[in-house]
Amino acid sequence: MAAINLTEQMTQLAKQAKAASRQLATLTTAEKNACLLAMATALEQNADAIKKANALDMELGAKLGLSSAMLDRLKLDDKRIAGMAKGLRDVAALPDPVGKILDERTRPNGLKLQKISTPIGVVVIIYESRPNVTADAASLCFKSGNTTILRGGKEALNSNQIIAKTMIEAGKIAHKEFPEHAIQVVPTSDREAIPVLLSLTPYVDLCMPRGGESLIRAVADCSKVPVIKHYKGVCHVFVDADADLKMAEAIVLNAKVQRPGVCNAVETLLVDKALANSFLPQMAQMLAEKKVKFFTDDATREILKPLTLNLEPASEQNWFTEYNDYILNVRVVDGVKAAVDHINHYGSAHSDSIVTKNEAHAKQFLAGVDSAAVYWNASTRFTDGGEFGMGAEIGISTDKIGARGPMGLDELTSYKWLGIGSGQIRN
Repeated sequence: MAAINLTEQMTQLAKQAKAASRQLATLTTAEKNACLLAMATALEQNADAIKKANALDMELGAKLGLSSAMLDRLKLDDKRIAGMAKGLRDVAALPDPVGKILDERTRPNGLKLQKISTPIGVVVIIYESRPNVTADAASLCFKSGNTTILRGGKEALNSNQIIAKTMIEAGKIAHKEFPEHAIQVVPTSDREAIPVLLSLTPYVDLCMPRGGESLIRAVADCSKVPVIKHYKGVCHVFVDADADLKMAEAIVLNAKVQRPGVCNAVETLLVDKALANSFLPQMAQMLAEKKVKFFTDDATREILKPLTLNLEPASEQNWFTEYNDYILNVRVVDGVKAAVDHINHYGSAHSDSIVTKNEAHAKQFLAGVDSAAVYWNASTRFTDGGEFGMGAEIGISTDKIGARGPMGLDELTSYKWLGIGSGQIRN
């Protein structure tokens, strides 16, 4: 009976979302923007209630044994609530991605063809820990004309529900035709809800999981609707032989310790052997002062042996690992090609960076690394919708078909062809 009830519950959510998507398609850009601005103000005005709900989730997270990095992802304070509100205002200020003419042509028989951007429809977002995703995902889907069904982790259920409720109520006040089922939160933490929801192909058009590799693989394995994936963020910084060492130190520190629990934080530092002896001791000391632990190759351990650091030999598996913590792999490599080969073998096609003053080396790296975002003299931490000027992001895709990299408004649209004729028939 429980399974039948769960199926009925998920089917109702999906049907409501599909109906709301038709209604949402009738809202003008101005009406959508007015709703988003009202939602942003409401989040700020309800900050105390949001923090109170979040405190319950933080207490549960601690009981569940979440790491300090994961608890940091879960926590909402005034600054992060203000950041959510700013994200909504940023999305409201962006151009509407729906209705753009992407291509236009007239055939020899006079038939006019237009390729027009359209909403995808119903988008399911599955994510862990970070309740700000609720506001980010809902706002981007709403602006791009998509309804969204949000399934956060059980550790963030109170936070997610109050954020969504606040946004829905503000939208209804801002516009009388606001479709209240445009934003829905799955009300149960039952894991069986996910395969049920993702089997509803008549209603659900796309799924985007955000979280750890095990979550994303589980979603991709069970889903019957298309899934946009990013399994993990095994990001690299390569310090080239011709690097500015002060710049390299700043970039590595930022990429590793500014916020280690996110997918664009660096997990492996590669250093050209030509400067390893001069660069690594100071760099390792700076990282150790930030409580970073190291897994290293033999060459790195030999160089750092005089220092009293926490060094462990790196196994083959370490090079593939996303830590989301104060842990870093370090390897000495022989030149740009070796760095590129390492990244393409062990990386996750997310974000990778080279630090160098040598333009030829930079171009070799940028062309050779097969990742969604590749940087020259910049931190990997910039792979983010906000930092890319997209407003809030809905996720980072490491897929090669469809969206790749940070997914903003344009990446949340599909398209259709319009044919405008004057009686043409095909011979």
